[in-house]
Amino acid sequence: MNIHEHQAKEILKKYGAIVPAGFFSTSVDDLIEKAKNLKTEKYVLKAQIHAGGRGKAGGVKILNTLEELKNSANELLGKTLVTHQTGPEGREVKRLYVEESSNIEKEFYLSCLVDRVSSKIAFISSDQGGMDIEEVASSNPEKIITTKVDIAEEISDADCESVIKIFDLNIDAKDQAILLIKSIYKMFISTDANMVEVNPLILTKEGKIVCLDAKVNFDSNALFRHPEILELRDLNEEDPTEIEASKHDLAYIKLDGSIGCMVNGAGLAMATMDIIKLYGKEPANFLDVGGGASKEKVSAAFKIILSDKNVKGILINIFGGIMRCDVLAQGVVDAAKEINISVPLVVRLAGTNFKEGKEILDNSGLKLISAENLDDAAKKIVEAIK
Repeated sequence: MNIHEHQAKEILKKYGAIVPAGFFSTSVDDLIEKAKNLKTEKYVLKAQIHAGGRGKAGGVKILNTLEELKNSANELLGKTLVTHQTGPEGREVKRLYVEESSNIEKEFYLSCLVDRVSSKIAFISSDQGGMDIEEVASSNPEKIITTKVDIAEEISDADCESVIKIFDLNIDAKDQAILLIKSIYKMFISTDANMVEVNPLILTKEGKIVCLDAKVNFDSNALFRHPEILELRDLNEEDPTEIEASKHDLAYIKLDGSIGCMVNGAGLAMATMDIIKLYGKEPANFLDVGGGASKEKVSAAFKIILSDKNVKGILINIFGGIMRCDVLAQGVVDAAKEINISVPLVVRLAGTNFKEGKEILDNSGLKLISAENLDDAAKKIVEAIK
C-alpha cells in the first residue's frame, strides 16, 4: 500500500527523522491559512499523488509570497499530472502540500527495501540525489552502493557507516546521518514497510541532514497489524477495479492489454501473461483467484475482468490443487448469467475435478473454446480476438 509524501514524512518524523515543516490540505483557502504558520523565506508547493516525476510535470513549485502560493495552488488543485509513472492518462491532483524552503548544500539518494534474494534489508545510497536513480545506475553505476543488513532489532553503527560512506560527510553531518539510518531502519521494521525512499536527502547550508522528499510503501498483507497505517489509504489514488478486487480478497492488477486473465497461483498467472505476450498480444490484467476460492469469489473475479472495456477476450487457466475446477466452472457460469459475454472465452482446466468442471461448462450453453494445455490456450485466445 502506497501513501502520500506528507504522510510518509509524518511517520519518518515520528521515528526521529528531520523533515521540513509543512501542511497538507484539499482546499486552497485552508492551505493558505496553514501556510501563514510557516517561518520561511519561500514556499514549496507540492502536488500529492502516488507517482514520481512530479517536478518535471509541473507538480512542484517554489514561490516567494502567499499570493503566488494561492495562485499556483488554484492552478494545481484539480489538474491532471502526467508523469513517467502515471501513464498517459495521468493522475488528478486532489490534495496539496506546502512546506518551508531549504537551503541546499548537497543532495543525496537513500532508500531501504526488502532484498528477497538474500532475506536481508538492503540500503541503497548515492551522492547523486535529486536525479532518476535508474539513469545514475545506467551511466554512473559506481555512484551507487548497496549495503545489505541482517534483520535484527537495531542496525549496527558499522552498517550505518557503510550506507553513508558515499556521502563523504563531515563529523557532525555524519553523526546525524547515522541517527537517520537508525531511525529509518526502526521505522521500516516496526511498520512492516516494503520500501522507504528519500530522494533527495539533503545537507543544508546550516549543516542539517533533512529528508526533503519521501516515499513509503507497506506490505498489504501485514496491514491487519497496523490499523493506523491502513487509515492512511487514499482510494482516490487507486484503480476502482483494484479496489473492488481487494474487497473480495483477489490479487488483481489492471494492465493495458486486451486479453483478460483468470488464473490460480501467482506463478501460473505470470506464466500465462508471458505466453500471451509470446504470441503477440498483451494481457489486460494480472488476476490470481487463489488456491481456495469459492464460486462467489470466482464470479466476482469474472465480473471484474469483464468490467474492463479494453478486454477483447478472456483466458481462464486453472490447475486444480486446493482450487477445484468444478467450483471455478460454476463461478464462471453464475457470473455469465448476470453479464452478457460478448467476447471470446478460452478455458484450460487441469487437476482436481477438471472433468466435472468441463462438464459444467459444456452444459452451460456458454460459447467457449476448450484448450488442452497452456500453449494451446494462448494460441486459441490470440487467434480468437483477431
